[in-house]
Amino acid sequence: MYTVTVTEAFVAQHVLTVPDPGPEGDLHAHQFTAHAEFRGPTLGEHDYLLDIDDARAALAAVADDYRDTTLNDRAGFLDRNPSVELLARRVHEALVEALDAPGVEELVVTVEEDDVASVAYHAPFGDGRPEDDATERRTD
Repeated sequence: MYTVTVTEAFVAQHVLTVPDPGPEGDLHAHQFTAHAEFRGPTLGEHDYLLDIDDARAALAAVADDYRDTTLNDRAGFLDRNPSVELLARRVHEALVEALDAPGVEELVVTVEEDDVASVAYHAPFGDGRPEDDATERRTD
C-alpha cells in the first residue's frame, strides 16, 4: 500500500453549540492544520499514486475556502455543532470532489486543532464513500 500525505494550515473561527460549552460557546479562533493522507495499492502510468502538486493544490483550495471564516456560517455546518470532527469530514468530502485520483482507494483526513488535539476521518475515496444521514437536516 502506498501513502501520500500533504498538509495545509489555516485559521478559522467557530462557536460550539452543545449544551454548556463553557468558553467554547463564545466566538473564538483556532489554528487548524489539515493532513490529507491518500492510500492506494498501485501506481499509475508515471509511478505516482497521485500527483502531489494536484493534491497540494486541492488541499490548499479547501483550506483557503475555510480560512478566516466562521464555520457556523458555512454550508455543511449550518444547524450543526461545528466540531473538528465535522471539519475533518467536510475537508474529506471536498477533496474527493476536487480530485481525480483513480489509484487512490482511501483518504484519511486528520485535522489538528491548535497543536493540542487532532481528529481523523477515514473513508473510501471516490464512489464508495459512505453517505451521512445527518448531513442534511430538515428545517420545516
